[in-house]
Amino acid sequence: MAKTIPSVLGLLGWLALTFVAAGIGAMFPPGDWYAGLTKPAWNPPNWLFGPVWTALYVMMAFAAWFIWKRYGLAGALFPLLVFVIQMVLNAAWSWLFFGLQRPGIAFAEILVLWLAILVTTILFFRLHGVAGLLLIPYLLWVTFAAVLNFTIWRLNS
Repeated sequence: MAKTIPSVLGLLGWLALTFVAAGIGAMFPPGDWYAGLTKPAWNPPNWLFGPVWTALYVMMAFAAWFIWKRYGLAGALFPLLVFVIQMVLNAAWSWLFFGLQRPGIAFAEILVLWLAILVTTILFFRLHGVAGLLLIPYLLWVTFAAVLNFTIWRLNS
């Protein structure tokens, strides 16, 4: 039982970190500006983004928790630091795209985010297969988001 409490607190900490990033992103909702943009026919409906991101944030938190639980912060400092960096980049994208209304800058940033997710995924796979697998849907979704970001940027330039 004594070991279970720190483990649960660790999971809650990783969930908190991921949902802080989500909360920062939510501070910059799409709004009227986004509604007025030309979008491709394959643009998902707005209602889809919330459930998808919620599931992805939960999977990200569990992935980081698996790494932390197995190796501790000291034993996996670099992979967990890269994870935190990609979370910062994740939160920054919404500010750039919706807050500043700069899809071109947001596209450049999402490419850096994508690379950070890829590096995180590879590092996590090396340490814990399930943790790496949990990041694959996130990498795929951000790949799609990058293509969508690029397309919206070009359609509205």
